[in-house]
Amino acid sequence: MINNLLRENIKEAIKSIRSHALRAALTIVIVAIGIMSLVGILTALDSIKGSINDDFKRMGSNTFSIRNEQAFTISKRGHEHVEYSPISYTQANEFKKRFDFPGIISINANALRTATLKFANEKTNPNINVMGIDNNYLTTAGYELSEGRNFSAHELQSGTNTVILGNEIAKTLFKSKSGIGQIISIGAAKYKVIGVLKAKGSSMGFGGDRNAYISLTLLRQKYYYPSNSFTINFMATNQALLNHAVDEATGVFRQVRKLKPGELENFSISRSDNIAEQLLENLSFLNIVAGIIAFITLLGASIGLMNIMLVSVSERTREIGLRKALGANNKTIKNQFLVESVVITEMGGLVGIALGIALGNLVSIFTKGPFVVPWLWMVLALIISLAVGLLSGLYPAIKASKLDPIESLRFE
Repeated sequence: MINNLLRENIKEAIKSIRSHALRAALTIVIVAIGIMSLVGILTALDSIKGSINDDFKRMGSNTFSIRNEQAFTISKRGHEHVEYSPISYTQANEFKKRFDFPGIISINANALRTATLKFANEKTNPNINVMGIDNNYLTTAGYELSEGRNFSAHELQSGTNTVILGNEIAKTLFKSKSGIGQIISIGAAKYKVIGVLKAKGSSMGFGGDRNAYISLTLLRQKYYYPSNSFTINFMATNQALLNHAVDEATGVFRQVRKLKPGELENFSISRSDNIAEQLLENLSFLNIVAGIIAFITLLGASIGLMNIMLVSVSERTREIGLRKALGANNKTIKNQFLVESVVITEMGGLVGIALGIALGNLVSIFTKGPFVVPWLWMVLALIISLAVGLLSGLYPAIKASKLDPIESLRFE
């Protein structure tokens, strides 16, 4: 009985929506925009988070980096400025010798940040980062070669003009052909390509697809400058040992930097999993933005829908009177208008969900993130649409249910 009554109310609601198609369509669009903003932003965030997690999983959760950076450190004495002086090659190499822990150590540094690479008539944009690395860097950074090889011991020792290219650079310069053995230009210097990395993606700026790599010795010979700072990467043999490795590395590098007991550390140690967590935390504010946008839009939709339903009550006064004269009670009339309001918002919700998923996953194309079907947000969107429909339609439905049948039949 209840199902039959509900089905009849839905049929009547659809008839009413068709008879006032323009007004209903406007409300559906407004609701759809609110739901689309909510589902779209949250879907995009899920995709971006998936991209970040993938990037750092490839790097490995058992790695950490030692680097210099300038920041303010809060101590018991308040805000104390710490001078993060560059990490010299001597200090990095000394740490490498002293740090006796199961794992792999590598040293790297930036040589050029805005380089242009050329081959024949092809060239890259002037935004290529050229790094100097040792033979362990690719392992600690989670890179693999798609073709070619790593630097040989002779190349690392003598600093010959050889280079390993990120996948995107190789495609730009050589198209579909192999670049191994070809001579390219980095600025005015010529380099022989010995390797190309597998495509890894640089969705959040952490991929190496747009990086070029030369030997650390060559960097020190041609691109060294006093403010150049070296970074140390370490990959532990076991993730369970990482905390112990970080503690020991902190103590060893304090000795290398000649810090006295009680002095604040003038370097930072960043674990790959912690970096990912920090990035995800920084993105969390967008959840609030999505909620605010959706709330404002849906508030407007609620007001618009309430006005439409009040107009509908006024226009259908004679119909309401006739229904009451035929035996419909107040509850039946109220339910009819509530169902009509909910049908409109649920239609808007479904349209908004479809657009939101499309919009959110469009972002994933640019971030190289996974395709996301946000089941949780879809259910939440439908619940929100239901709530908007019920709240917006409640007052008009109550007003309709309280109309006097005699006066309603006389209404012109």
